[in-house]
Amino acid sequence: MVLKLHLLDFSFSDHSQTRKLLCTLFIAFIYSDPQMMMTGASHEIAPDEFHQIPRVITPFPAPKLSHLPMFQGDHKESLYWGTYRPQVYFGVRARTPQSLVAGLMWLGDEKDDDGKHVMRHFCENSQDLKSFGWREHNGVDFGRQELLDQDMILETSFVKSKEGSLGYGGDWSVRINRINKGLNDEVKRTVHLFFYLTDEGGNVLNLGKNVLDLKESSVLASGSRADVGNWQMHLKSEAHIDAHYCGFKTPDIVNLSDAVQKNLAVQENKSGRLQLSDTSEDSSSIYVFQISTTTQSTIDIAFVSGIRGESSHVEQRIMSLTGSPLSSLLEEKHIAFDAKFKECFHLSEKLDSETLMVGKAAIGNMLGGIGYFYGQSKIKAPKSTQLQAKSEDEFLLYWPAELYTAVPSRPVFPRGFLWDEGFHQLLVWRWDFRITLEILGNWLDLMNIDGWIPREQILGDEALSKIPKQYVVQIPSNGNPPTLLLVIRDLINGIRAEKFNKEERDEILSFLDLAFVRLDAWFQWFNTSQKGKEMGSYYWHGRDSLTNRELNPQSLSSGFDDYPRASHPTEDERHVDLRCWMYLAADCMNSIIEFLGGKGRPVTVDYSSTVKLLSDFNLLNQMHYDHDLGAYLDFGNHTEDVRLVWKEVTGEDGRVSRELVRETFGKPELRLVPHIGYVSFFPFMFRIIPPASSILEKQLDLISNKSIVWSDYGLLSLGKTSSLYMKYNTEHEAPYWRGAIWMNMNYMILSSLHHYSIVDGPYMDKARTIYEELRSNLIRNVVRNYDQTGYIWEHYDQTKGTGEGGRVFTGWSALILLIMSEEYPLF
Repeated sequence: MVLKLHLLDFSFSDHSQTRKLLCTLFIAFIYSDPQMMMTGASHEIAPDEFHQIPRVITPFPAPKLSHLPMFQGDHKESLYWGTYRPQVYFGVRARTPQSLVAGLMWLGDEKDDDGKHVMRHFCENSQDLKSFGWREHNGVDFGRQELLDQDMILETSFVKSKEGSLGYGGDWSVRINRINKGLNDEVKRTVHLFFYLTDEGGNVLNLGKNVLDLKESSVLASGSRADVGNWQMHLKSEAHIDAHYCGFKTPDIVNLSDAVQKNLAVQENKSGRLQLSDTSEDSSSIYVFQISTTTQSTIDIAFVSGIRGESSHVEQRIMSLTGSPLSSLLEEKHIAFDAKFKECFHLSEKLDSETLMVGKAAIGNMLGGIGYFYGQSKIKAPKSTQLQAKSEDEFLLYWPAELYTAVPSRPVFPRGFLWDEGFHQLLVWRWDFRITLEILGNWLDLMNIDGWIPREQILGDEALSKIPKQYVVQIPSNGNPPTLLLVIRDLINGIRAEKFNKEERDEILSFLDLAFVRLDAWFQWFNTSQKGKEMGSYYWHGRDSLTNRELNPQSLSSGFDDYPRASHPTEDERHVDLRCWMYLAADCMNSIIEFLGGKGRPVTVDYSSTVKLLSDFNLLNQMHYDHDLGAYLDFGNHTEDVRLVWKEVTGEDGRVSRELVRETFGKPELRLVPHIGYVSFFPFMFRIIPPASSILEKQLDLISNKSIVWSDYGLLSLGKTSSLYMKYNTEHEAPYWRGAIWMNMNYMILSSLHHYSIVDGPYMDKARTIYEELRSNLIRNVVRNYDQTGYIWEHYDQTKGTGEGGRVFTGWSALILLIMSEEYPLF
């Protein structure tokens, strides 16, 4: 076994080779991953100067949760292959850093500005496709997706089989159905599909001998890998197809569609035909197979591994994964999906078929959107180190890491987001709690020695290609809501409610036992780095106090981006949402301790005392309650008299331009910030308000007030009474959390309405009435939009209820399924 250590970009003049090597070995040792060692993955460290490994890129010194026995053996193998490439319309890979990777592209009917047919490959947030998304997916070995492209439907199905396979992870098959939509059989339109296969490890692929005539042999490609042994990929179809290919030596999936279009253009100029060149570079490690059809057709592509001579029964295994046997297997998986859907979510029989279809799409897309990523995060160097980056283009590299995670949106956010993931897993654990535990473990394994986790994970070239440059580098002083603890608290309550058998309960508890030291460090990081000046106060770090461009400096770390906070950021700020997140976190940690017992484990915080402090209703009201408005508010240095105005600005080159800049016309003062919106309801969401308190009635009045946040489609993120309601934050930054309807916060508020409607108190009936109407509004609007557009959306318009933002936003917007089934977290 060899561990390769690559030391990059060092100046060796002042420091010994030995010290550098020891520090690098330290990272490799305390964060060793057998899988990384097998693949020879490098540990890159790229500061210009070197004294020691900076703390910010030093892993947390504890056993990795992903190494727990429950995630090994059959569990690990069962999840090895999957549709773990959410960023493309259809893709398959293994959960390993350098995988064999497959994917689908096709030429759209329209042309771009250069006259070329548009190639569909990476998911786009546009109107090019009428709709796309997983109709069903079980997260393990089956999925069915529909892509509606103009007058054609492409249905892609994926299924795995261990039957007869000797290769690790088993065999798998892809079925591509091309269905004409709105065309009669006499209309002949050629559709060009491109199925590709590449080895990220650079292993050479062998081209099948009869790719241009698949009647004699169905082999597209073959090869050998350390993980799955000898393998073959076959294509079978009863339809008449025209096949061509091209091969490339260097895998570059991000730009693959460009390379394919260039190849097509050359051939079209030569022969007038839109077909690949039927050539390949020497030692090609990526092959693209063009499959052209003029009629409705079904194409099956089967992958078999672990081939060891005649005893491997290759032909028998291919037959079982193509044709009518594959049809039967897919039907079995469909029936099983439906049965598990009913078992997990217990939807009322009163719900109509359209609503049930949306519910299935919600869980199908959530599970189908789970991806596997591998790479290194880019981290801004702390000011306290001599390795501080000199420009935004310089950064420190986190250690190489893998991440198995759901994503918020395949076309817009196909990567891991820390605070989104907690909401995702509220849904996923009800389907498969082991998938949830492994995802939680992967996130916690990304913790550094200080207890910090980068909030946005951009791991690998594909993830990097889908993110604006300004959001790539992560800032180690900034956090993100600790929603993973919301899931852990929910799992603990599931144990209390006896939703798990003994074996399942033991697995959850063993996970918590190992996770505790990381969770404790995470809490401590928040409790020290985000604390305010007053006891029991907290504020989100990272707001720009020097900006002259933003109407209200953003608080990206809070997750609420442009939601209005104090106009002039200072250390005097107190953010009511973060205080409530800290209450949840402390309460969750206290519950874990109660469940696991003392066991002599070190604890950095007196959690019971912290819970008592942060649930102190009187102290909360003193800090954040506005009696005149009847609302909970942030506190900070604030004035309402801030505007964006046009000014003439002279640049360094002497040129004069007009720019929209921020100007303050009134003197800011320390006060409660008078903006009512989602942040105002956090004490309500976290049920800190006693059921008999008159403040609860005022909260219910605010929620149901049509002049503030209530609408027929859901609750608005910012009240209509706010001075920043639907205001642009800069010349080009449209309002985001300033009025639009977001599902995650509606779910949390709905959850507490449900809670207050069933606990004894004078406002039970009022809470029940509001609950039922809000729930009905949310379900009706999401179903209506899905029926009209084919998508679940990122957020919904505050006046019309129309879907906006990212399409296929089946991250936290998929919580609509839990709203349908009335499944809410307990506190």
